[in-house]
Amino acid sequence: MHLHIVGNVCVDTTFRLDRFPHPGETLNAAEHADGLGGKGANQAVATARTGADVRFHAAIGNDAAGAWIREQLSRELDVSHLTMLPLPSDRSTVMVDGRGENLIVTGASCAKAFDPLANSDLLPSIERGDIVVMQGNLDPDVTVACLRTTRAAGAMTIFNPSPLAAGYPPDLSNVGLVIANAGEAAVLTEAAEPAEAARVFIQQGAGAAIVTLGAQGCMVAYGSGQIQRIAAPKVAVIDTSGAGDVFCGCLAGCLAAGIDLAKAARIAVRAAAISVGRAGTLQSCPDRREMKTLMETTEAETA
Repeated sequence: MHLHIVGNVCVDTTFRLDRFPHPGETLNAAEHADGLGGKGANQAVATARTGADVRFHAAIGNDAAGAWIREQLSRELDVSHLTMLPLPSDRSTVMVDGRGENLIVTGASCAKAFDPLANSDLLPSIERGDIVVMQGNLDPDVTVACLRTTRAAGAMTIFNPSPLAAGYPPDLSNVGLVIANAGEAAVLTEAAEPAEAARVFIQQGAGAAIVTLGAQGCMVAYGSGQIQRIAAPKVAVIDTSGAGDVFCGCLAGCLAAGIDLAKAARIAVRAAAISVGRAGTLQSCPDRREMKTLMETTEAETA
């Protein structure tokens, strides 16, 4: 089984400040650093660290930043499925305040232009039983086409509609599992409560749905109508950047390992809790040893 992460990758420049600037105000950051980022890349690395066989399909520019991205990613996973486009590589500016909250702005030329069905080997590399994970970074029509085509090819599809984009499809019949945080779920379903939003995702056609709740863990909704609440461990929050991507990537990797959805969600909640206790986006993701320990200990607890 292969696990295909289809999305974006960029260079993140993170600035750490006591507080966010007001409109028109300039603040000096306490520190700043460049790192690998993008929801697709974050999820691909988190998935790879679970031990899954990951194929990451994303676009990079034909520039120095693209070469740097390729070199950084090669330390974590196979980079042979990246597509080079004649565009500047994508970049994000991440501001993190003293409470660990973040604001992110992204330049996404490559992500906007990338069509995995036309520009990559995504479809030829799909085998029945594979898992395909997508986010909201690509063009909505492209995302819908990828989900539909890979589902028809026999893959289990996971959709994380983040960041929110116009064109989100109310028909989720080609989505095996949708994962959204509480704010996204409320906007997408117009439901006031997370449990209600999860049920709406099921009504829209998803096989199952997860609504993440930050420090409160997550809710898992099954096609049968059952909803399960999974609590998160209490931790001191340093930086919430990338926690949702750690959750999605870890969960997908656990599913690829044959772990059932409830246990996978429990492991993913714990992985995300580790990440928010550390600075950085991708840098905060649990490493392979930590992921292995989380998977083994959580499975043992619930055996």
